[in-house]
Amino acid sequence: MPPRPGISASALFSVNTGAGEPIYRQLMDQVRRLIAAGQLVPGDSLPSVRDVAETFAVNPMTVSKAYSLLEAAGVLARQRGLGMVVAQGTATAQGMDSRLNLLQPTLEKAALEAAQLEIPAEEALALFARLLKEGRSE
Repeated sequence: MPPRPGISASALFSVNTGAGEPIYRQLMDQVRRLIAAGQLVPGDSLPSVRDVAETFAVNPMTVSKAYSLLEAAGVLARQRGLGMVVAQGTATAQGMDSRLNLLQPTLEKAALEAAQLEIPAEEALALFARLLKEGRSE
């Protein structure tokens, strides 16, 4: 099956420069989540290092580090003429349990912040539900 056309960096990734998590780790986690959800499948091209770096005004070495670590883990592969692609044999569209496991660390951080800010659980859950609904409508 031929690779699907490349997806723009802004459509694929979001980078939070103020987050406590390094940018390269944010990119790696997002690639893994997109693969787990089936939004990226084996053979799909990723945006070039230069495109990602320019889109988010980050150092190209940061993007290169994320891609290289994913390549070393067997998640991505270099393909002549296409750059980085999702590696063949990469598990896509994982079961709900696997996808929930990928989401859990993010929710644990959010739960800790809500507790530190003394936000009642009902309010935090209502905000989360609203954000989920807004995310689906985009």
